Amino acid sequence: MKAVLVTEFGGTEFLKYEEVDIPSIGDNEVLIKVVKTSVNFADIKSRYGKKGAKLPFIPGLDAAGYVEKIGSNVSDLKEGQRVIAFPKNGSYAEYVVASEKLVFPIPEELDFRTAAACPIVSFLSHRLLYNVARIQHGESVLVHAAAGGVGTTAIQLAKLMGAKTVIGTVGRKDKIQTAKESGADFVICYEEEDFAKKVNELTHGNGVDIVLDSISGTVTESSFHCLAPYGRLVHFGNSSGAIGTIKTIDLHSSCRAVLGFSLGTTRKLKPHLLQETAEHVIPFLATQQLKIKVGHEYSLHEVAKAHNLMEDRLNRGKIILNIL
Repeated sequence: MKAVLVTEFGGTEFLKYEEVDIPSIGDNEVLIKVVKTSVNFADIKSRYGKKGAKLPFIPGLDAAGYVEKIGSNVSDLKEGQRVIAFPKNGSYAEYVVASEKLVFPIPEELDFRTAAACPIVSFLSHRLLYNVARIQHGESVLVHAAAGGVGTTAIQLAKLMGAKTVIGTVGRKDKIQTAKESGADFVICYEEEDFAKKVNELTHGNGVDIVLDSISGTVTESSFHCLAPYGRLVHFGNSSGAIGTIKTIDLHSSCRAVLGFSLGTTRKLKPHLLQETAEHVIPFLATQQLKIKVGHEYSLHEVAKAHNLMEDRLNRGKIILNIL
């Protein structure tokens, strides 16, 4: 089969489109013929060796396709079934293997383009809001990196879950429209103005109930300046590469909380939790109540172009790699 391998840590010149063996499956695993996969920022980090991967390896976190073969202990899936999955050894390939606990059937109404774009961003966004932040009807939400795949998805889900006001932040002025199209009530370019000050103005000095932060560094620190009493800051990434400092004095008297979440850790340690998430998310997608914005599509052999686009932060919505 054809696959993309990272042969050395570093730039896109180390992404090699090669012929490799079709992987074998265990008793509790599924072989999937991939139709499409997506590019996530974690793929960029793993290419630089920041995710602990051992060379050479196939990057990629999620995939959409058909069940090709099932292990002897698998009973809830069948060959030929349309599925999305979180593969165990990368998704930039014609065939992938996944644990049965991380394979989710999808209805005919859900096209493969949307299906390939959805697993990471929709599962992550739903768990951040529903399970971690425990969003309540009428609350306000601040979404950082609001024009990206997670950002545009989280904005929509926050609205579907009853948020009264959703505010987004972006790093470039030309990304404002993307966040607005996803349903954000207000969008702030944090490179041009103090987002915390603006959020307080928009909320009449009350601040927001929930902050979704994947940036870290000074963005995390400034978020406390606009987090309401009893507010929850959910930290789920550090795309800036910087470390933010949280002062304990900012927590107890205000009843505010800092919560961490990793979809990768959940897939590894508690994969069964994602079955519940799938039951919530897939119907939203099938009925188009939740729409995943796909901004770019490339063939698998064009993977370097896809990575460069994301690394330069020029993408709008999700980036898809077409396998078939």
